[in-house]
Amino acid sequence: MTATQTRLGIGVSPGSAYGPVVQVAPPVRPPADEPAAPDREAALAEVRAAFESVAVALEGRARHADDTAQQILKATALIARDKGLVKAADKQLAAGRGPATAIANAVEEYCAQFEALGGYFAERVTDLRDVGSRAVAAALGVPAPGVPHFTEPSVVVAEDLAPAETATLDRSLVVGIVTQAGGRTSHTAILAAQMGIPAVVQLPDATGIPPGTFVALDGDSGEVTISPDPELVEAQRLRRERRADALASGRGPGVTRDGHPVALLANIGGVQDAEAAGGLDLEGVGLFRTEFVFLSADRAPTVEEQAEIYRQVFRPFGDRRVVVRTLDAGADKPLAFADLGPEENPALGRRGLRLSAERPELLDAQLEALAVAAKDTGADVRVMAPMVATVEEAAWFARRVRENGLPKAGVMIEVPGAALRSAHVLAEVDFGSLGTNDLAQYTMAADRMQGALSDLLDPWQPAVLDVVAAACDGARTTGRPMGVCGESAGDPLLALVLTGLGVSSLSMAPSKVPVVRLALSLHTLPECQALAAAARTAATAREALETVRAAARSELTDLL
Repeated sequence: MTATQTRLGIGVSPGSAYGPVVQVAPPVRPPADEPAAPDREAALAEVRAAFESVAVALEGRARHADDTAQQILKATALIARDKGLVKAADKQLAAGRGPATAIANAVEEYCAQFEALGGYFAERVTDLRDVGSRAVAAALGVPAPGVPHFTEPSVVVAEDLAPAETATLDRSLVVGIVTQAGGRTSHTAILAAQMGIPAVVQLPDATGIPPGTFVALDGDSGEVTISPDPELVEAQRLRRERRADALASGRGPGVTRDGHPVALLANIGGVQDAEAAGGLDLEGVGLFRTEFVFLSADRAPTVEEQAEIYRQVFRPFGDRRVVVRTLDAGADKPLAFADLGPEENPALGRRGLRLSAERPELLDAQLEALAVAAKDTGADVRVMAPMVATVEEAAWFARRVRENGLPKAGVMIEVPGAALRSAHVLAEVDFGSLGTNDLAQYTMAADRMQGALSDLLDPWQPAVLDVVAAACDGARTTGRPMGVCGESAGDPLLALVLTGLGVSSLSMAPSKVPVVRLALSLHTLPECQALAAAARTAATAREALETVRAAARSELTDLL
């Protein structure tokens, strides 16, 4: 029996769980002595077939997944169809490698290039390695790697879960997720929160926990206890019950104890997400990511094609607000019909609104389609642009929004320069929304997809809170509402701090709304303001968190 021990990772999806460990099978590797292919052309055809079989399998999974998972699976299928991978594998075949080895080496070459580029290229490394492992398995004629079959409620543990695995987990059997790698904004974190599964990432030596070992995990604190004492298991069970009872009693709009409104909204990725969220006790949508409309397309979708999708997204929300983010793509997330060519640092390149400035016809078609859908459904549609940095960009976007008949234009505040000058930027538009994931990345000069830099990307970093405060100060000056649609909005303690800083709406994965609603209902606005001041006074992120946790009401912290 494994001795009881507690390890600390990073909690990325709230709640607690207890169950036996199911270890995900490691990636498939080619045999060390794989012989050279006797017929290079036949081997190349085999490589092509292996990659294509992976793409087809991923697309098959996507058809049965919800929208957020569907987007990720389709994007991964695009990787499997990258012609450059086949070319790289062909070079390996020419150098005397066998098909499986050629695939593995080609993928690792690409991974090294992506990691060197950083930014959103680095984000795709986990997906790329998963594609490579599946293609190697196909070339060898063995089962693909992944989560093994199991029949009892369990905690899935892996080095890092690829999107193809996370997106298709059986929610009735997976009570928790633990990964050794990953980060706060990794696909595992985003999907786990969307699915309402407690999750911890960056847990030391997670893959060393023997299968079948019982663990207790806390998706709020990041603690994972191996072979926990019965007392801890019972304490977690009682806390889950108290938490469920407390959350079930909350209804209606977000409001502080003294009546200050803070709208609680959902982040969604497409039609299925909209249909699911539309039936929940939410005040609307704070972030509708429109990338899925363009994903996998080899040509720009027409106005009518887009309008029909937008109608389906808007209808479930009736007269509730739907905040739409225009296409967030670029050299880091290239589209076949809008490829601006390679860039040395795509995270700082022509992405978001910068792509729209280069290809304005894409933006105009999207805005026209949104206007048509808004008119047809009567929805309260508000449109915002990603990656806005200057007053000129905000004014240019607002003009195009209004020229297309949409009444409310906003900007994403993700760039520190826009946050520091938010009074000037917001004067050109009707609202702002803080994208705290990118804002933390750019403030701390830390790639958001590098798990090793998670401490720098902690949203409790006082420097990040200072930049958020500067953005909110500008919003107050102009009288514009400022929301948050990054992952930090779903942290109940951080939600109190953000409210104290002046945020007027919080948008998050729907599963996180009940606990945030509870947190707000237990605290007055002056208390939130005091918590915000205390967090900003702290010297470190951990000190900021612990200070707020100690000062918040025990009716909340006892449940976290």
